Amino acid sequence: MSTNKPTIRLNVIAKHVENAREIVEAADGRVLIGVMVKAYPDADAAAAAVESFQRADVPVSVGLGAGDPTQWKKVAEVAARTKPAHVNQVFPAAGYTLGRLQQAGSGHTLVNALIAPSGTPGRVIVSTGPVSGTWQETVSCEAAAAMLAEIGVHSVKFYPVNGCERLDELRAMARAAVRCGLSVFEPTGGIDASSIRRVVETCLEEGVQQVIPHIYTSIVDKATGLTRTDQVKELIAALPHV
Repeated sequence: MSTNKPTIRLNVIAKHVENAREIVEAADGRVLIGVMVKAYPDADAAAAAVESFQRADVPVSVGLGAGDPTQWKKVAEVAARTKPAHVNQVFPAAGYTLGRLQQAGSGHTLVNALIAPSGTPGRVIVSTGPVSGTWQETVSCEAAAAMLAEIGVHSVKFYPVNGCERLDELRAMARAAVRCGLSVFEPTGGIDASSIRRVVETCLEEGVQQVIPHIYTSIVDKATGLTRTDQVKELIAALPHV
């Protein structure tokens, strides 16, 4: 197990560049800003949006948008063009995306793969693509982690965790990931200031070195569309000290 100090970063969305700058400041830099490709008509428009954030020194996480698996190829294309800090991807397309990034000369981009809990600790669903998602068949956490490790994918995105409702399943997947050398874990779904500490602590207890909890629409002001910086600060304050 690594002796390096673990790190924790939030993954949140922003309405525009100025909102993103405010979020980065509120989080003291411990944040990635999600840009969802589904919100744009094509890869050109999505890449232009990513680049506008990057010019403002905002660390970008390219994502699908509403978890829509049909956006996987657009994600890969935008990632290859912009070489962002982070990429969200469905499990079946994670290796393809990593290959595109390597071909584009990006050695720094962190790529995750979406794995879904099955309802049974120790068993997960990796068929998270637009076609494969039809089959909700399960594999062991160990098999899922091993498949990612052998193709070089860096991180597990585990969704939905429903706040603290699936801690046993979260723990089992985090443990398997660490055993296979995957040191980054991204719990997602229903996380708020009341649950984030326990969710993150569960990952850290299993040896995860970098935890990236995702909190999206729950901290967006419905009237303005802006992500609320006071709630970002509240989430940061709720994190365990590492």
